[in-house]
Amino acid sequence: SVFVVLGANLDLLRNELRDKPVSIIENEGWQEGMASSIRCAVEKIAGTILRPDSIIFMVCDQPYVSSSLLLSLIAKKQETNLPIIASSYEDKSGTPALFHRSMFPALMELTGDKGARKLIADNPEKVATVSFPEGIKDIDTKEDYEKLVS
Repeated sequence: SVFVVLGANLDLLRNELRDKPVSIIENEGWQEGMASSIRCAVEKIAGTILRPDSIIFMVCDQPYVSSSLLLSLIAKKQETNLPIIASSYEDKSGTPALFHRSMFPALMELTGDKGARKLIADNPEKVATVSFPEGIKDIDTKEDYEKLVS
């Protein structure tokens, strides 16, 4: 199942996703930052009939994410049985990242605009990584996008 957390520009983005096979989660506290979206997602998804074993968190500005990368995260989880599988690029570990349900309470305690990177950094013994060198490239501005397509 694919869930999309929306906050700012909710109506515009909902319209863009209208015909896509996704479930939309509305984050009314989006002004706080990324942590509020994570908490909102965990609360809504963990409370569904799905009762997922794990959740993969992704951001919308990494253009080189592929299904093979996501499958690599799942394979690494099965191989290591560690509760956090993060993508690694340059000297960072981050999204996309898989979190086992044992980490859901810690995800619910996140605050601010740092997302889960602090949780990953604070628990190195619980983390395995999958190489994703292209993960360092993200699209934050119109100039970034123009550079990508050129």
